[in-house]
Amino acid sequence: MTNETQRFHAEYKVIGGKLVVADVETDGQTITGATISGDFFLEPEDAYFDLAPALVGADVTADNAQLRERLDDALATYGSELAMHGFSTADVATAVRRALGSAADFTDFDWQIIRGEVLPTQLNVALDQVLLEEVSAGRRRPTLRFWEWDDTATVIGAFQSYVNEIRPEGVEKYGVEVVRRISGGGAMFMEGGNCITYSMFVPPSLVAGLDYQESYVFLDQWVLAALRSLGVEAFYKPINDISSTEGKIGGAAQKRLRDGTLLHHATMSYDIDADKMVEILRIGQAKISDKGVASAKKRVDPLRSQTGETRTDIIETMATTFIDRYGATEDTYTEAELDRARKLVAEKFGTEAWTHRVP
Repeated sequence: MTNETQRFHAEYKVIGGKLVVADVETDGQTITGATISGDFFLEPEDAYFDLAPALVGADVTADNAQLRERLDDALATYGSELAMHGFSTADVATAVRRALGSAADFTDFDWQIIRGEVLPTQLNVALDQVLLEEVSAGRRRPTLRFWEWDDTATVIGAFQSYVNEIRPEGVEKYGVEVVRRISGGGAMFMEGGNCITYSMFVPPSLVAGLDYQESYVFLDQWVLAALRSLGVEAFYKPINDISSTEGKIGGAAQKRLRDGTLLHHATMSYDIDADKMVEILRIGQAKISDKGVASAKKRVDPLRSQTGETRTDIIETMATTFIDRYGATEDTYTEAELDRARKLVAEKFGTEAWTHRVP
C-alpha cells in the first residue's frame, strides 16, 4: 500500500532579491515531486530544469544545508556558466522548507518591540536572560528590544578571560562597570549614547534548519535594510560582523536554550572614544585594524559619520523598518520581568563569581 500524496505550497521573497515559489509533493517521508518557480533570473536556461529533480528523494525533515547540497551538486556541472540573479540555492531550500512547514518567517509571529527605557547595563544584561526564558516558556511573544543606558560599562562575552580582556587601571580611572553576558563573542565598550545595541528573542521555528552562520545573516536582514535606507552600504561579514564599504560597524552574538529558543543581539558603533576604549580593553594588534582603531586620538564612529544622523534617528529608522516589515507592536517590560532581572543582578550578573567565572 502506498502513502497518500501530500501537496504543499510556499512563497519566499528574498531580502533584496526575487520571489521563489515552491510547490512540493511528498509521500509523508520523502519529497516525491517539486516545482520551483519565481521571478528570478537563471542562466543557462537548462539549469532551471535541474532544480526540481535535485529535490526528489530528499527526506521531508531535511534541513537547509542538506537541501542546498543537493541543489549545488545538481548545478555543479554548469561551472562558471552558471549565473543566479536575485536568489540562491539556499533561498530555494528555504522556500521548500517553508512549504513543508519546517521553516517559519518573521511574519508568522506576533512581534513586540521595546525601546526607550534607560536602565543600568547590569540590568540590561539580566533582561536578556529573563526575556529569553519568558519567550521560551510562552509567557512573552517574540520580542525585539533596544537597549538604553547612561552608565559606563564594558560587557564581555560568556567565555572571555577577564584578565586577558580588561585593563584594571582603566576600569578604575573611568569607573567602568564590567559585566559578563550570557552569549559568547567579544567585549563591548558602552557609554551612554556611544553605540546602538538591540536584542531579539526568537522562537526555534524561525531559524529551524539554518546553520549557525546562516542564522546571523537571516535574523539581521532588517538591520541591513534599515542601514541601506540611511545610505550605508551594509552587509554581513561571516561569521557575525555587520560591515560596510567603509569598514566594520558592529558585531552580533547568540545564545540558544536547550529547546532552541534564541537570543540574538548586536552592538553597532555610533561614536566611541577610541582613546578611552584602549585604556579599558586589552585590544591586541590583530583586533585593532578590525575595530577600526588604527591609531589613538580618534573616534570610532561609523554610524554617525556614514549616516550623518543622530543616534535617536537611527534607532527610529531601525524600529520603523522592523515594524513595517513584520508588523510589530510597541510594548514594555512587565514588573515581574524587571523584578526577576533585578534579582539576577543581585545573584548573578552583579557578583564577582560570575564576572570572573573565566579568570
